[in-house]
Amino acid sequence: MFSRLRPSTDIIETLRKNSFEPAHSDYYRGKPGRPINLILKARHDFLSVWRKADYTDRVSVTKIFGRQIVVVNSPDAIRYVVAKRHDNFERKTPQMRRALEFLLGDGLFISDGETWKQRRPLVADIVHKNRVPAFGKIMENTTSELVQRWESLPDGAPVNALFEMAGLTAEIISRAVFGNDLGEEGAKAVSEGFESYQSLIDSVNIGYFLGLDEGLPVLRTPKLRRSVSRIHQIIDKVVEDHLAGRGDDNSMVELLVRRQKRNPELKLDVVALRNEAATIFMAGHETTAATLTWAWYLMSRAQWAEKSLHEEIARVCGNRTPTLDDIPQLDWCRAIIEETLRLYPPVPILARQAKEADRIGDIDVKPASLILIVPWLLHRTEAFFKDAHLFKPERFMNGNKAIPYSYIPFASGPRVCPGLQFGLQEAILCLAILAQRFRVRVADNTKVEPQCRLTLRPRGGLPVTLHRR
Repeated sequence: MFSRLRPSTDIIETLRKNSFEPAHSDYYRGKPGRPINLILKARHDFLSVWRKADYTDRVSVTKIFGRQIVVVNSPDAIRYVVAKRHDNFERKTPQMRRALEFLLGDGLFISDGETWKQRRPLVADIVHKNRVPAFGKIMENTTSELVQRWESLPDGAPVNALFEMAGLTAEIISRAVFGNDLGEEGAKAVSEGFESYQSLIDSVNIGYFLGLDEGLPVLRTPKLRRSVSRIHQIIDKVVEDHLAGRGDDNSMVELLVRRQKRNPELKLDVVALRNEAATIFMAGHETTAATLTWAWYLMSRAQWAEKSLHEEIARVCGNRTPTLDDIPQLDWCRAIIEETLRLYPPVPILARQAKEADRIGDIDVKPASLILIVPWLLHRTEAFFKDAHLFKPERFMNGNKAIPYSYIPFASGPRVCPGLQFGLQEAILCLAILAQRFRVRVADNTKVEPQCRLTLRPRGGLPVTLHRR
């Protein structure tokens, strides 16, 4: 008798000659004024609750059980929220804070106020774009190791692209952040721990909509505790080794340790170091893994784009392995990654909580209101991107740039992802090295469904087959 309340998602995917509309949720057509239905659908799939009108240049407002929700989908209004009035909208929502506090503590991703102001410059400097060349060899060598493993498999071997990319990026970030090779088991434990954690976290904090401005704490079930414990045990040991002088001099964690020794007022004790290390790991591993997974899906369907990519790699690199120095000449590779980030932003919903009353556009905002900036909507708005639902990497070539604040896959303003350049260069380089040696194919009958939990992944992963070139 509850069949009408059972959530489902209608997925649109259309492939024609030289035209590909990749998988996305259909527009929501439910009757207005039914908040329970909307919440049930959001818990199943937060990407399927948006009506066609939401994909337009506007600021809109609604209420769920009395809680004001403001959806900001206009570049000027986004700039107002994330830059001009950052101090009033810097705080992550109770949903995000509650979802991640057990795992990340007061890590930079969910902290605000003085803690955020103190640590942001520190972490930003650690992953600054000027440091990316120092980690280039790690990216190259780790990806080449995956090439060797794939070459040991029979041609046409089935793998799950999401798990493969998660293992790759976990190992890269492990070596960059921790300064040593965690090994297959360690990287696997952290990667699987994050995956399990995401699956156990609800997409909606009901308490917030029922009037609790801080939301309800996440129920720490035995399964959730095991996931967190698995991650913390590994990261704690690495941090403790660094504090004991057994760390790699070039790792990100070692740089944090040295900063703490020079500046005790930072109060980066073992727990705080663990929180920041876990935050960097999560952001650097999960988001890039998802981006690469979506890129394989897009190229498998849009093989004309893959052909252009292969021709470019051959022209720029010949038979040698691509390196970080080649990236400025890999225009197609960069454009494919940037278009992937447009269609499938790793964090598709950037939510904030208003501290004080404000005004966004012509909307009066109440204190503790939910402010939603949704890259999933923004990047698919026709006013900013022609043929917005189509995969068209060329829109990022020949110097073409998006309207400011219309393309924000790494957020924007003071809370822009500090590892933006690290992640972008990593994704481009990994794609180039792997695409040089392999074609990755998604079966024609595979149903690909985007799923928004803490990040945007294909529901159930992405089964593919590997084919040597």
